[in-house]
Amino acid sequence: MSTGPTHAMSGLLAWAAVTALAENHPIGQLSPQSWTVGAVLATGAALMPDIDHPSSTIARAFGPISQGLSGALNTLSSWVYKLTRTKRDSNREGGHRALTHTFVFALLCALGTTAVVQQSQKWALPLLMFAFAGLAVRGIMKDWSNKHDALLITVVSAGITALCVMWTAQTAANAAALGIAVAVGCVAHYVGDAITEQGCPMAWPIPIAGKTWYPIAPPKIMRMKTGGAVEMRIVGPAVTVGAVWLSLAALQNIGMLPFLGSFDLLPV
Repeated sequence: MSTGPTHAMSGLLAWAAVTALAENHPIGQLSPQSWTVGAVLATGAALMPDIDHPSSTIARAFGPISQGLSGALNTLSSWVYKLTRTKRDSNREGGHRALTHTFVFALLCALGTTAVVQQSQKWALPLLMFAFAGLAVRGIMKDWSNKHDALLITVVSAGITALCVMWTAQTAANAAALGIAVAVGCVAHYVGDAITEQGCPMAWPIPIAGKTWYPIAPPKIMRMKTGGAVEMRIVGPAVTVGAVWLSLAALQNIGMLPFLGSFDLLPV
């Protein structure tokens, strides 16, 4: 996997790119409030697939609660892997980089998010924002003290959620757009994992080369080592710069940055 900060910023980058480049589509014409909430969800969702690994930093985001969920997902993922693997797939143990690293999972998360937000924006949306903000903060601030990180993440996530709730109180969130934001964040994670040494089985259950869990990846020369020099010195900074630039472009498109005047951040 890529490191937490790279994954988190890739989620924001993907969301910003989708909304900035789709200027004439409804997803590119969101209210500033919906865009911001979507950015929080996409950034957090870009960490979510690694919840299937009980030892991951994401699994520790909310202490025993997230660790219990991680253990359950790891067991489910392992069971699905064994049930659907072919003779060409490896006979491995554990459920990491399996079910939660597929387009099927991203789609289910998108549909679930949309349904939850449609049910109640008063209590369900704040809970979603709190959870995804926690994942985002955990990923970006991966070097916080392990002894106190769950408490710090909870406090910071609650603060982010409270600010967003106060700002969006008078504006209905676009449920479908928020579902898309979660899916976009998950897919950004898959792409980040695909360019590492292991690849990512995102196309499951479609068989490729006789494998239902085929690890999609570019040629080895184009892959990087997790936490290696290429990621930390080139990919990570480039993703961060791209995320900031495209976020500003998306916000400019929806009229949130009037001080830029006629300066076009995304001349296309």
